[in-house]
Formats: sequence, C-alpha cells, structure tokens
Amino acid sequence: MSSYTDFPHDAPRRRRPRRTAKALTAVAVVAAIAAGGAYAAGLGPFEDEAGPDPEAVAEARAFLADWAAGRLPDAAARTTGPDRAEEVLRSFTAGLDIEKPKLTAGKPEEAEDGTVTVPFTARMPVKGLGTWTYASKLPLREQNDGAWKVDWKLSLVHPRLSDTEKFRLEREETEPVEATDRDGATLSGTTHASLAPVLAQLAGGGDGGGPRGAVQLVDRATGKVERTEASFGGEDTLKDDGPVRTTLDADWQSAAERALAEADGKNAALVALRIDDGEILAVANSPASGFNRAVSGTYAPGSTWKIVTSGALLLKGAVAPDDVVDCPKYLTVGKRFQNVETSEHPGATFRKDFTESCNTAFISLRGKLDEGELGEVAKKYFGVGQTWHVGVPSYDGSVPVPRNATEKAASMIGQGRVQANPLIMASVTATAVSGTFHQPSLVDGTEDTTATTPLPPEVATQLRELMRATVTEGTARVLADLPGDIGAKTGTAEVSDEQDNNGWMVAHRGDVAVACVVEEGVTGGGSAGPVIRSLLSAVPES
Repeated sequence: MSSYTDFPHDAPRRRRPRRTAKALTAVAVVAAIAAGGAYAAGLGPFEDEAGPDPEAVAEARAFLADWAAGRLPDAAARTTGPDRAEEVLRSFTAGLDIEKPKLTAGKPEEAEDGTVTVPFTARMPVKGLGTWTYASKLPLREQNDGAWKVDWKLSLVHPRLSDTEKFRLEREETEPVEATDRDGATLSGTTHASLAPVLAQLAGGGDGGGPRGAVQLVDRATGKVERTEASFGGEDTLKDDGPVRTTLDADWQSAAERALAEADGKNAALVALRIDDGEILAVANSPASGFNRAVSGTYAPGSTWKIVTSGALLLKGAVAPDDVVDCPKYLTVGKRFQNVETSEHPGATFRKDFTESCNTAFISLRGKLDEGELGEVAKKYFGVGQTWHVGVPSYDGSVPVPRNATEKAASMIGQGRVQANPLIMASVTATAVSGTFHQPSLVDGTEDTTATTPLPPEVATQLRELMRATVTEGTARVLADLPGDIGAKTGTAEVSDEQDNNGWMVAHRGDVAVACVVEEGVTGGGSAGPVIRSLLSAVPES
C-alpha cells in the first residue's frame, strides 16, 4: 500500500528590504505543547540588540507550535501564503500518515538583507512504523505593516520538497506474528478477534519484526523514486524464532472481549494490566478489527483524570480528603462548567467531591496548582507524556501547559487538551494504588527509557481510599457487590456539540488495574461500568 503527498506549486512573490529593526522589546517566549508531544520554545534571553528581532523568532516558534498541535489554519495564517500553506501542511501530514509531529527550534540567524532564518528539527511519527527525523529552516520576512511572517516555500516543510519532487509513503504488508500468552497458550486473531490488529503491530520484543515501510522522494511527473528518505522495520526474524511469548493472559483476553459486548455495539476499548510490573493481560477493541484504539487512541479522559489531579493536590498539601470544598451546580471560568446532570453538593468534603465526581469543586481548586504543574506531576509520577516502549506502537499521553484560565480549568477535570487512552488510564490507576509507575509492556525485554519518582506512601494510601469510597458510596456503585477490595473512578468526557459524551471507568482489584472507554456512552457508570463489571465477574481475583 502506498500514499502520496500532492503539493501545489509555489507562486513567485515580491520581496522587499527589511525595515529598520525595532528596538528590543520584552517578548514573551512561552512553551507550547502539542497533542502527541512537547515543543520547547525557550531558547533563552537575547544577549544584545544586534541579534535577530525577537518578534520574528517568536513568530517562527508560534508557527512550529501550531503545526505540531495540528492547528494548521493557524500555522498557515502565520505565512505569506496561507491558502497554499494550509493545503501543503495538511497534505504532507495526511499523505504520509504523520501523527503529532514534534518540532524543535534551533538558534536563529539574521541575513544582511534583514531576513531571519530559524532552523528546526522535525520528528515525524509515521503511523504504525516509526519516527522520521530531519532538519529544515523557516525563513521569515518583515511585512509592510511591521509584522513578521514565515516566508512561504515548499522547502521549509522539508528541504527536498519542491515543484518537481514530492514524497511517497510505501508500506510493506506483513502477516501477524504467531504468538502465545504468558502461559504458552496460542493466541491469534481467530481465537481472540480483538488481537488481530495487535498481533499485526507486534514488534517482536524489539528484535526487528513488525511493520515495515519507507518514505521515498519521487519525481512528480514520472513517479520515479529518486531516493529513500527514511526506512522503518528490519528483517522479519519472528518466523524463524517461533511464536512470540506475550504478557497477555488468554482468560483475561477472552473475558475482556466478551465484556465489550456490554458496550451495545458502540466503539469501545479496554486494557487490563498487572499493577506490580505493568505487564498487559488484555487488550480489547470494539470493533475487533482495524484501529487499536485501546493503545493508540487519543481521548479526553474526563473525570478519570481526577486521579492525577487529586494526586497533584495531595502531593502539594493543597487539600485533604476531609476538607470542605463546595460543589455548586455551575462555575464560570471563561465558560460555564457544570456537573453531570447539573448535580450539586453544598458543603461537600473533597472526599465527596471525588466520589461524586464534582467538576466544579475540582475546578475551584485550580489556583492551588501552578500553570504547568498538573503536566509535571503526570510526567514525573505517572509517566504520562514520556516515551513508552510497549512492544507495539502506542500513544503515551499529553498534558499541555494551559494556554489560558479556561483551559486550565478544563485540564483539572481531564478535558481541554489533556489526551489519554485505556492503556494510559490503566497505568495511571496502577500507579495511583501502588505508588510506583511501571512502564506497560506486551512482550518481555522492551526498552524502558522512562524515569519517574514514586508517590509518597501517604498519597497512594489516600488515592486508594478515595477510589474505594467511589465504589462503596459514589458513582462506581455498579461494582459494589462484586467480591474483592475494588476501587474505581468514573469519567464522562465531552467530545463536541454534535456527539454524546464518551463514558469512562477505571478500576483495580488485587494486582490488576483496568480501564475502559465507550465512545458516545453518555456516562461512565452507565456505559463503561457494565463492561468493567462483566470483566471482573468473569475472572478470579489475582
């Protein structure tokens, strides 16, 4: 299978001399964080007024931040050719299956004609294959009105992109590997339908198997391959080495696939993993074929994220479970936030706010955390946003620094630009109750480049107690009559005005943590709750 990037030609544009450089002014250079990775904008203070205009550099960084975050109309508007720029950027990322680029600015340079050039490094994750890394440059030119814009050229996207050459993605279709569960039982897409996309992605524990492909530079007119820009995958050694032993458990996998029948035909996904080492026991998707949304999906986690928010507040001593934190129906922070079904709990304690999932109470505590503190806690203690090596391609979460007060309020309740999936939220749950992050893994021997700090024991204890109370007296009562010391958290995540909310639930029992999302499930307790209940009812406590 191959896909092409069809780019329009650049039109010539009149150039003009740079106007007299403005005196150095205070320009805020902020860190912009994209949904799939962080883009660090800070290059440090300028040493003197002889360097490039800081406004030009700020505009270059803003362009890169918008491009990385997928805000292509905004990125294009920062160029001298917005219509062409938006079309090319969209064609480039879609045509090459690029997901969430990471774009890092280098040291700016100023030419004698007054133009400014900002070099950057592009790390382009090609879906299901790997990351294509290259260097390019942004030319900037001051306009008649004194504003700086990116001087649009095809070559700024990639130095070899031109009127005569473009890029093509070639994928080599591979057969799913033979695999067994942790006890040696055979696993296949026939015996476990949800594993079909997982086994197709399985990287063989880092031994060079799995999907293969290449990004090629081709002649626009003839399609002739001029050169290979990036290659992914290696020789398929898995067939000779026999079945790949995974961390999966056939009983948990079967139970997970049956449990998704409770989602009433809606798109849904579930992950179960061991708390003490992160080994994945089950990965299930509905529909079973196609996109592995359980591991690679990007969703707002909704109120399940309040586990991380609570952890951040408890770490700081900003709140205690018995503190009174009022829960009104509404709270306005740029926009009006409300609770599910506009519920309210006057005079509620923080424990009650957690167990009843009170949005307004959590948002009212936003001032207790610094602007980027929630993301820092997520990364430092929960591993979210670091690079995970699971054994198959995965999305590892994003918690951007809020751009304004409204976005900060939304991030407190797992909305805004906070992104996760069932794998991430199962791991978050495991970390919360054990106090220690373990990188999730699907096969033995995966590389672990993460670095985290254990939660203080008292914080982990408080989080366990809050999750247990959510089952016994809160929104996760659907699990209350099951055996075992179960803790859980529900979540309802807004998607858009045109779609019903996604429903979430995370839970833990014994040494297992689970997470489930049901797209357009309306509420977590009503949609994901029955799925988790079915799963835990079908397997013994470990």
